[in-house]
Amino acid sequence: MAAANPTMALDPKYDHYDFPTTSPTKQSGHPGHTTPEQDAQVHQLRMKLEAAGYTERLDTLTLLRFLRARKFDVTLSEKMFVECEQWRKDFNLDHLVRNFDYKEKAEVFKYYPQYYHKTDKDGRPVYIEQMGNIDLAAMYKITSSERMLQNLAVEYEKLADPRLPACSRKAGALLETCCTIMDLKGVGLGKVSSVYSYVKLASGMSQNYYPERLGKLYLINAPWGFSTVFSVVKGWLDPVTVEKIHVLGSGYQKELLDQVPAENLPKIFGGSCDCPGGCALSDEGPWTDSQWAKPAKWESTPAKPEAINNEAVNPPTIPDAGNAAPAPVAVPTAQDTADEIKAAPAPQ
Repeated sequence: MAAANPTMALDPKYDHYDFPTTSPTKQSGHPGHTTPEQDAQVHQLRMKLEAAGYTERLDTLTLLRFLRARKFDVTLSEKMFVECEQWRKDFNLDHLVRNFDYKEKAEVFKYYPQYYHKTDKDGRPVYIEQMGNIDLAAMYKITSSERMLQNLAVEYEKLADPRLPACSRKAGALLETCCTIMDLKGVGLGKVSSVYSYVKLASGMSQNYYPERLGKLYLINAPWGFSTVFSVVKGWLDPVTVEKIHVLGSGYQKELLDQVPAENLPKIFGGSCDCPGGCALSDEGPWTDSQWAKPAKWESTPAKPEAINNEAVNPPTIPDAGNAAPAPVAVPTAQDTADEIKAAPAPQ
């Protein structure tokens, strides 16, 4: 059943939601706040994609995200959608999300924690990355660049369903974005080139294939000089994107706690949460609470059987430890952020 939305027409063929569909963000182009012209553009985009043979992911909320990412230019939105579908096919994503087993996760997290943990004060999932201990030489002994990218994509799929729907049910309003905390502590000048060369590759995935997922981005423990660089970069960005990004030094706790309840923020960042076994591996949130959680749609629809290599170590498919770093989920580079900056998972 499509969730009732008195301010937006839902398509009975594709819009089968079991969570609220009106966005609390009262901005033009967001669900529940669209103009008749924007509704017509959704319909036009859907018709063009149907004519091209597409039958999946044609629901209104998805199409609106692609349209917002391309300023409601239907032709550009169609191009973005088609490229995304081709990537999904090439990446074998529909099968991957059902079968990927990141069994080396706990070991990888010793060097590079990437995880969702509870919610912020707006009800959105909080996504956390800690980049200070990245050691590619050590990490490639327990995993591969290919598997890190696969994990990134699988976590994006799980963000879309079941995480965000569960958060929307609890909040009583549609939530489509994340609150991301990127901890740069320990990322000195010696690590910058290796860390950020891979960030470009990772951010390309989030930006091109998972548009409009950034809610807020907190860059904490930012090294000396970072704010100066960002003051230049933000001049190239959309003002709406700039408003989402907060560059903070070591005194970040007050501003972070203004957005994330202390009981939801791990102690390491100044909160009071101390999950048994560690917050990084707990996956705590509405998506694991039976009051709000429901099985993801992809769990009930089988994918074509394909081989998934669940061995931990494979030859790297990106530059080696001397030239690249693992993919932070949604950290954009200056150039890439011109569309939208996203930090991501595990997740904007």
